[in-house]
Order: sequence, then structure tokens, then C-alpha cells
Amino acid sequence: MKHAAALRPLLTTWQWQAAAACRGLPSAAFFSPTGERGEARERREQAAKRICAGCPVREECAAFAVALGERHGTWGGLTDKERRGAWRN
Repeated sequence: MKHAAALRPLLTTWQWQAAAACRGLPSAAFFSPTGERGEARERREQAAKRICAGCPVREECAAFAVALGERHGTWGGLTDKERRGAWRN
């Protein structure tokens, strides 16, 4: 197989998620529903950040989202807006 060297096992890429504090929680806690703005969005993001704050894989999660250019949700305690700011620096 010509491209075998470029392939990585998926388990290696995602294994950190097994220890994530958000594991099993609804994705709605971390991703903004259509039309969510203002105080409602701020409350949801702050609640997500509280979950992330005590997460043993917070740094891996944030780095993963930044590396992929993830445009939505709270990952590793960083909101989409905070990640966009990191990409510009």
C-alpha cells in the first residue's frame, strides 16, 4: 500500500477523549444552538468552561481544536471566539 506511512490509527488521535470531563455530557452544553446570542450564550459558555476547568485533558482538547481549526463550540475551555484570536496571533 503506497500511502500506508501517512495513515495514523484513529484511536491514537482520539484516545485522550476517554478521560475528558465532558465525556457523556450532551453536546449542547458546548455548542451554540442556532440563534443563541447575548447572555444566553455567555451563560452556556461559562458553564462549559467550568466543566473544562477541572478536566485532565483540557490542554490536549484545546490544542486539538486549534490544530484542526475547529470553528464551533467550546473545546478545552476555549470558545470559538477565543480560538479565532489565537489563530490570528
